Amino acid sequence: MSLVLCVDVGSTFTKAVLVNVDSGTLVGAASHPTTIDTDVMDGVDSVCRSLASLGPVTETLVCSSAGGGLRIAVVGYEREVTAEAGHRVALSAGGRVVHVSSGPLTGEGVRELRAAASDLVLLVGGTDGGNSDVLRHNATRLASARITAPIVVAGNTEVAGEVSAELARTGRRHSVTSNVLPRIGVIAPDAARSAIRTAFLEHVIGGKGLSRGRGFTDLVRAATPDAVLQGVELLADVRGEDVMVIDIGGATTDVYSVLRPQGEDAEIERDVAGSMWHERTVEADLGMRWNALGIVEAAAREHLPLSPDTAAYAAHVASETSHRASAPGEWAHEADLARVAALVAARRHGRARVIGDRPRPLADVGLVLGSGGVLRHGPDGLADGVLRAVVNDHAGGWTVPAAATQGVDTAYVLFACGLLAEGHPVAARALAASIA
Repeated sequence: MSLVLCVDVGSTFTKAVLVNVDSGTLVGAASHPTTIDTDVMDGVDSVCRSLASLGPVTETLVCSSAGGGLRIAVVGYEREVTAEAGHRVALSAGGRVVHVSSGPLTGEGVRELRAAASDLVLLVGGTDGGNSDVLRHNATRLASARITAPIVVAGNTEVAGEVSAELARTGRRHSVTSNVLPRIGVIAPDAARSAIRTAFLEHVIGGKGLSRGRGFTDLVRAATPDAVLQGVELLADVRGEDVMVIDIGGATTDVYSVLRPQGEDAEIERDVAGSMWHERTVEADLGMRWNALGIVEAAAREHLPLSPDTAAYAAHVASETSHRASAPGEWAHEADLARVAALVAARRHGRARVIGDRPRPLADVGLVLGSGGVLRHGPDGLADGVLRAVVNDHAGGWTVPAAATQGVDTAYVLFACGLLAEGHPVAARALAASIA
């Protein structure tokens, strides 16, 4: 029996699952509060010890969103074209987009970029053979700016060499990949996603000061959201249907959807920035702890009911982020906050981004899967109520997957499916097949 340990070092908890890769079955699971105040390897070592009695581990694979995860700034050309395409690609690569600029960078624009304190800059601009002036200009400004984050260049390929030479002139750490928007209406995320993943592993994860030694850096294979998206892609492939996942966390609520374009959606380029059929959106103002007050504010903006008592509870957990619900009344507040977080995140994921666009085509989604501690550990009925609210949200301004099956990733294995996908694809598919 070959056992692989998959570990997710999250912002709040470090979770681990032990997988028999010969059969693709789950052998055991453990969790421990993330030990970011000391050394994240303390928490990793703890979950390893908890599972040690189940057999010798042949390999350990880690993903991480600790220390704020992967913070990406996008520098592009037109806000609704290449900058928007870069924004979508950055999210799908497991990053939290903390800044987007469009057009020629000015001195003020550079100052705003520096203030965003991103871990990585995604530099895009122009379709292949299209406008190159802005991309050249922005490369020159970045080369001269006091910005130390690595840069991934994914713009007009006709001037990629020139851009690379300009960045190299001042010793900027950078890599060049193919254009995220090779032509209007066509978005090509894969190469940029791969380059962002490489930059995260080589330059970012070791620079966050999460661990004193090299052990943690050597173990990490991906940013957690990137691993989860790979898991969702595998799940959709195994099931042969469109899948939507709503992951409600302590700091953010993430929504993933993997769709197979059909009919006119497969033939028509719906918007100038292109369609992302495998997409993730991050709602940084919707979190069950750090951003619980953001949920209260979003409820008011979306005209969703939320009692004053739940708003007071949100204020309490936002100030006491380690608080765990125990009494029935507290769980009722948790359920209300989770319902609003899921509804608002789903609406933002599914709605048209700009006037004239169509909503994301989610009507044919066959599975809506919930994830996150509040859904996994809540009392009976909590997760069902949250997901039922989502699929019945006909007034939300998006295309609701009303006929979808609902489930919860109760064993929390989606991230493990993503981590296993490259080295152990058969086991990853078998594990994905066990979900919901």
